[in-house]
Amino acid sequence: MSMATRDHPHLSLSQVSKTYEISRSGLMGKGRLLHAVSDVSLDVQRGETLGLVGESGCGKSTLSRLMMHLEPPSAGTIRFDGRDLNAASGAELHAARRHFQMVFQDPYASLNARMTARSILAEPLRNYRYGAAKEIARRVEVTAGACGLSDYHLDKYPHELSGGQCQRIGIARAIALEPALIVADEPVSALDVSIQAQILNLLLQVQRDMGLTLVFVSHDLSVVAHIADRVAVMYLGRIVELAPVHRLFAGGGHPYTRTLLAAVPRPVPGEKRQRASIQGELPSPLNPPAGCHFRPRCPHAQERCLKERPALRTLGSGHSVACHFAEDVLALEGAA
Repeated sequence: MSMATRDHPHLSLSQVSKTYEISRSGLMGKGRLLHAVSDVSLDVQRGETLGLVGESGCGKSTLSRLMMHLEPPSAGTIRFDGRDLNAASGAELHAARRHFQMVFQDPYASLNARMTARSILAEPLRNYRYGAAKEIARRVEVTAGACGLSDYHLDKYPHELSGGQCQRIGIARAIALEPALIVADEPVSALDVSIQAQILNLLLQVQRDMGLTLVFVSHDLSVVAHIADRVAVMYLGRIVELAPVHRLFAGGGHPYTRTLLAAVPRPVPGEKRQRASIQGELPSPLNPPAGCHFRPRCPHAQERCLKERPALRTLGSGHSVACHFAEDVLALEGAA
């Protein structure tokens, strides 16, 4: 599967959805559908860092797995460098996978407990016939060194290392084949706060050194603020806002985004932000609300929100919002 020209977005999702059938009752019973991701269209440009944020259960991890083609979408198209991954043969998909890799949330669960760190890093290199044994051994040591790992760490099993050290192995494994794109799914959420900054700085350093495209998935907007160029906000399986990071933090155009921003600590002592509150419970993806999914919890909801699902529309300057009344919400900035 040859890589296409650089005229295309590096990663492009078009009307991507993922549903799961659950709760089948009896042999002939019909299962209910869980709508994990619904009609997501999103382009990731070469070399950028896209932050993907939202509450737990909003579909971020499912979308990241779809991006990596770890599972196929129920509908829609996912293109990497202009090529449709769904249309790729098994051999083509295998060849393409070396160009996009993933860093997982749980550094212990994502590593083979029966293999040393050295073997873990060598495995993808052998799978893709990177070179002779000496060349693979050299590449393992170079990659490990770039991620702050020594020979001492390489000869240990995952259970003999700390969570931060295991996540460094996960990052080293992801970059071993010199990919062009990495999706990092909550890569620091399972780590101690004292270690999180080290791993974030490592990801940023690796991205700069290799010129990587990075999709960084997180529930924490304060983390995304320091790493992302653009931010996509998800709610109940949909992208509800997409904006450059500086524009988003100046004030979101979606009521849900504003509630997330209100929870971010202000760095300037004495400076206050107008606080918004989320009303009610997060709806179930088994039975999403009619119209706007955020409607039952939104202080700005009107009758139109019940009848009509808002499309993700462009407000200008790379800022898109899925809200009928985004302009009114943005006008609140003057009162913040």
